[in-house]
Amino acid sequence: MSTSTNAAAFSPPGPPNLVRSLRARRSGAIPGLRYRPAAPADPEKVAEIDRRLEAWARQLDLFPSEWNGDFTRFQFGRAVVLQHPAAADLERLTVAGKLLLAENLVDSCYCEEDEGRGGARRGLGGRLVVAQSALDPFHGPAQLEAEWRCGVQADGPLRAYHWALKDYAALATPSQTDRFVHDMARLHLGYLAEASWAEARHMPHIWEYLVMRQFNNFRPCLSIVDAVDGYELPEAVYARPEIQRITALACNATTIVNDLYSFTKELASDPDHLNLPQVVAGNDQCGLRSAYLKSVEIHNEIMEAFETESAVLSATSPLVERYARSLDDWVSGNHEWHATNTDRYHLPDYW
Repeated sequence: MSTSTNAAAFSPPGPPNLVRSLRARRSGAIPGLRYRPAAPADPEKVAEIDRRLEAWARQLDLFPSEWNGDFTRFQFGRAVVLQHPAAADLERLTVAGKLLLAENLVDSCYCEEDEGRGGARRGLGGRLVVAQSALDPFHGPAQLEAEWRCGVQADGPLRAYHWALKDYAALATPSQTDRFVHDMARLHLGYLAEASWAEARHMPHIWEYLVMRQFNNFRPCLSIVDAVDGYELPEAVYARPEIQRITALACNATTIVNDLYSFTKELASDPDHLNLPQVVAGNDQCGLRSAYLKSVEIHNEIMEAFETESAVLSATSPLVERYARSLDDWVSGNHEWHATNTDRYHLPDYW
């Protein structure tokens, strides 16, 4: 990692009047943001997925009852129904919800210091390598394997990882399952990079931050789009550089969407938290309003590249066209979930 004058200790430039800025909140889609409207979520399907996920979480005792409100406000069922409008069946949607719940549980309990649930930057690598083993099993002496299995089952986030992946593997191909496991390792690497920068109070260059977010992003959610929709993009096709590029562009665009919609929420809970507007402001030495609007432009450029390159590739193969459409559906549905989830997100008063 290169060091530069802006890589030293920093204080992100908060808004001139944070209280006034957060009081004048607005909701809905971000003005000027490039996105495709999503298909409406079937409320009956949403309710059924939520019912199944709640029963699964209760059966495995994944979190204490006082967290039930957070579970409800997250809207897991609505998220996966919006993100997978072409899902083959309710079972596959439920599995997508289990994976999403498990990923958020590990993030909250292991990584997020402001959640008050035991997460911390210090020692994160050790926790995440054990978490990865809940997905990518340990192989060793029988007695030590037995101790490992007990350790995984003794912790709620690890149980969530283990059983969510087990259910996914039952309906996905071995190749699709292995793809997901490796993309989770990428996610954990991104978690570690973010935590190390926060601990060192390092202000990355904009490109460095976006590199980190290409790992610490929604890619595991998009890794499963073909399995949820009931088909497989073969590994030999999936591994092609041009397919990897449109996959990465889709993941990066939707992760910047998260930065933009969670911006005021993060400022209120942790003013030092790095997100794209904060990094743009720190690098360009500008106010957060200008940095936020520039971040919208960065998103739009990535989104345009995804749409353009996906269209070119879709013309080469019906299967690639189906995969590109599954990616696009997820990106659109995830944007709709962010733009309408007013229990979690509000926009700054920058327009």
